[in-house]
Amino acid sequence: MSDTTLANTPIAELVPEAERGTFIPKLLPGINLLIAEATVFDFMARLCPAYSGGFWNYYRLSNGGYYMAPDKYGRMTVEWWGNGFSGEMSEDAAGIVATLFALSHLSFKVPNDGLVDNFEKLREFSYTHPESALISQAID
Repeated sequence: MSDTTLANTPIAELVPEAERGTFIPKLLPGINLLIAEATVFDFMARLCPAYSGGFWNYYRLSNGGYYMAPDKYGRMTVEWWGNGFSGEMSEDAAGIVATLFALSHLSFKVPNDGLVDNFEKLREFSYTHPESALISQAID
């Protein structure tokens, strides 16, 4: 990669504890807080049979996007009936997949440019993730 490409590559930063309370409205703008968070959790449960709840990390992207990822799961088996995907990935990659599914789902239910914008920014970031091939296969 050239220096210019590296400079434009989005990076993820863990959201500090003090900012967690304002995170979900930024990730899923215009969506009721409980519905927003529950939608991401629900997609993770549908994607990963071993998921049983727990703490999630919140990430802010340098391109203005956001995502959530479960914590303390390690490698996760992710399966999606809609495209026949089945694979093992990190909790970070699984969180990106679940967040992308939730953003897409909600953007069809609630016309909101913020949801579409966040989807596009997270998808852009996913192309640079070490597990980009798995993420792309899961959401395809």
